[in-house]
Amino acid sequence: MRILFLGDLVGKPGYTAMHQQAQILRKELSLDALVVNAENAADGSGLTNRQFRRLIDSGIDAITMGDHIYRQWELAKTLRSSDKIVKPANFPADSPGRCWTIVPTSDGGSLAVVSLLGRVFMRPVDCPFQAIDRALDEIGDQTQHILVDIHAEATSDKQVIGRYLDGRVSAVIGTHTHVPTADGCIFPGGTAFQCDVGMSGAYESIIGRDIERVTLTTRTAEPTHFNVATRDVRLCGAIVDIDSEGQAISIERFEKRIKKSHS
Repeated sequence: MRILFLGDLVGKPGYTAMHQQAQILRKELSLDALVVNAENAADGSGLTNRQFRRLIDSGIDAITMGDHIYRQWELAKTLRSSDKIVKPANFPADSPGRCWTIVPTSDGGSLAVVSLLGRVFMRPVDCPFQAIDRALDEIGDQTQHILVDIHAEATSDKQVIGRYLDGRVSAVIGTHTHVPTADGCIFPGGTAFQCDVGMSGAYESIIGRDIERVTLTTRTAEPTHFNVATRDVRLCGAIVDIDSEGQAISIERFEKRIKKSHS
């Protein structure tokens, strides 16, 4: 099974590029599954129902979120009803959304998708270790192919989750910092890992936002709205190949520049 997981869609540039490129990527890369973190799609914070529907219709199999999951409150209805999107599994049990999902893949198999939120420098949430243990118990033998998105600030937070899950899931891939890391590897137990796959959005920016606005506020403390940047749009993620037993064969960093900048 070959899957592509793409990091945080940031604003209109990242969202539009993903919507336009989904089917192209599926064909070019011979993908069996395409999974995307879309928590920053709506002007840099959250995801709207319309964006969700258009992304799924474009050919995305499943969507993960993160700490901005409820910034667009209208999404709560979709989170309660759709099996194509998951909340962080260590959010409160009563919060809208499912803790995991299983989606069919193009090769005739299936892929379980789970999201976790880290706890170092992040909002208070439940224990990610207990949450993933519950999710894996519930998934059981329904599929051996399991992708975990660890949405966290600290690399150590992501690494400890990756090591904890080595041999139990197919891949643990990090999001949230918007900066791709160079540590893609396969752990001894057969789990693919990367601390962060980076964002899908405008790279002539400060993590997707207008450079001048961010710099001004950082230097002077003058409050400004951090507009989403628009130049040098790229889709970034990781391609993971998984064998029939659910163990990773390879992990490769993915980056595609989109020639036309979106405004």
